[in-house]
Amino acid sequence: MRESSRLDGTFWMPAYAGMTSQGAMRYAGRIRKVKQMAKTVSPVDQAVITRALLAGAHEMGAKLIRSAHSPIVREAQDCSAALLDRRGNVVAQAELIALQLGSITHTFRPCLELYDLDEIGPDDFFINNDPYHGGQHLPDIFLFSPVFFEEELVAFSATVVHHIDLGGGAPGLNPNAGDIHQEGLVFPPTKYSFSRDWSGGGLERFVASNVRMPDATIGDLNAQFAANAIGAERMRELCRKFGVETVDAAMVEMLDYAERRIRSAIRAVPDGTYTGEAMLDDDGIGQEPVRIKAKLTIDGDGIEVDFTGSDPQVKTNMNNPFASTEAAAIACLKSVLTDPDVPINDGSTRAIKVTAPKGSILNPLPPAPVRARLLPSYRVFNAVMMALSQVVPEKVIAPGYDTTTAACLSEFRDGKYNIYLEIFGGGYGGGAAIDGCDGVDCALSNCSNIPMEAMELDYGFFRVENYALIPDSGGKGKHRGGLGFEKSYRILEDGITFATYGDRFRIAPEGVFGGGPGRHAENLINRDGETIRVGSKAGVELKKGDLLIMRTGGGGGYGDAVERDARMNARDLEEGLTTQAAE
Repeated sequence: MRESSRLDGTFWMPAYAGMTSQGAMRYAGRIRKVKQMAKTVSPVDQAVITRALLAGAHEMGAKLIRSAHSPIVREAQDCSAALLDRRGNVVAQAELIALQLGSITHTFRPCLELYDLDEIGPDDFFINNDPYHGGQHLPDIFLFSPVFFEEELVAFSATVVHHIDLGGGAPGLNPNAGDIHQEGLVFPPTKYSFSRDWSGGGLERFVASNVRMPDATIGDLNAQFAANAIGAERMRELCRKFGVETVDAAMVEMLDYAERRIRSAIRAVPDGTYTGEAMLDDDGIGQEPVRIKAKLTIDGDGIEVDFTGSDPQVKTNMNNPFASTEAAAIACLKSVLTDPDVPINDGSTRAIKVTAPKGSILNPLPPAPVRARLLPSYRVFNAVMMALSQVVPEKVIAPGYDTTTAACLSEFRDGKYNIYLEIFGGGYGGGAAIDGCDGVDCALSNCSNIPMEAMELDYGFFRVENYALIPDSGGKGKHRGGLGFEKSYRILEDGITFATYGDRFRIAPEGVFGGGPGRHAENLINRDGETIRVGSKAGVELKKGDLLIMRTGGGGGYGDAVERDARMNARDLEEGLTTQAAE
């Protein structure tokens, strides 16, 4: 039986792990039967079922966004959705947050370790956000709902949402957290009853009593349940039309197809060992950079990625749970080596093995805080990209801003909290055939911005006075890096708290193959004629009248700038993206 991706960087976890011996035998028997059944599914039925499952996952994502309470989900779309087969393998996902998508199986597998599949009922659901049991960081709560058809378990629907507040030591995010318990509520992998524990039950009351904005948190969780219900109904419709065994066999073929495609792509790359590294500015305390090292070994149709040599875990919230490390590495490999039509499911991970030493920043030991885990995740992405640049230079892009900058403004007034949280990106790196994208979220996060109109409706304690690209912030090159942007907030009340984490304040993204570096990021406060610099990882009190200025960085350039098409320079000058031609 084929093994699934590893859970924690030290061993491989079979897909039937956690089951009783009888359950494992039944599972193995079902797999053999389904494999035989898959050979009899007609190509037409396979295509129809595949597209229907993908459409179902996309509909789940749309339902989740439309139903959500918080702007970070409703507008920024910081969420994901997926359909899993009855063995817990992801077969179809909505195209939302790359880092969340790559870890759904890891988050669900610990649930299956605790409960036999035969013990699951239609009223049950699973919850998990524990970074040390398959989760990522605490705000990302994963909900899994079993799908039954005629009293038979046929699948699972899954959603994950970045929740705006889960308690902890500060509203929205706590940059000073010394351990995970100061970051918010931990939900270990657990099975609950929807009718008993939610819907006014004990779990819902417990959550509402331990967060600062209960209406938002409970509302977003209910949106997850609603999206899961949509996925379940679409799965049942397929079972009614094609039969359970045919749909199950088609899902197995979807996984095998993705595996065949990615193995074919890997075979096209020369065998060998390739290395890359990337650095974070610092650990949020000292001034020394934090190093991420990747070694890629390509052998036939498989890849091993080893992060041995990366720096140890840090005392701040910049540690990366292993699920995030693996998801970031696989996201880079898939984006570079495969075509866009290759589906993202568990089959596409079978050819890739990722390892990271226990106790490193990429596989920390509990209870290390992990709230800013996207910062090292991006350096994983960069390090793997740099290794690939040695063997497929025409397919890679230069390092971009590649930093999730979290901006959190909060107030406590009239006995209630109001918390604004938004995720910023910057400029992408240039590529072999195109300039980097300007002013967008980075590859692993993929969030939209929150429109001004939505912000004005929800947050009366500040207004945005400037939101614009920063000219010349992208690195020069044959194809320039994308531009960063500035967003400025006028504070309208006293007692407002600002918290943030980011990177690229000191170490700019370098260009590749002769390209120039992108611009640094910076945070400023203009107060009574004085300019105050704020660090990349900080929490400060703001006063009425302050102007908070957040500037994100640009991407690195690709290739020598002397090779740039003069017409592209002229266009950039005309549009105000640059103020001078490339040298």
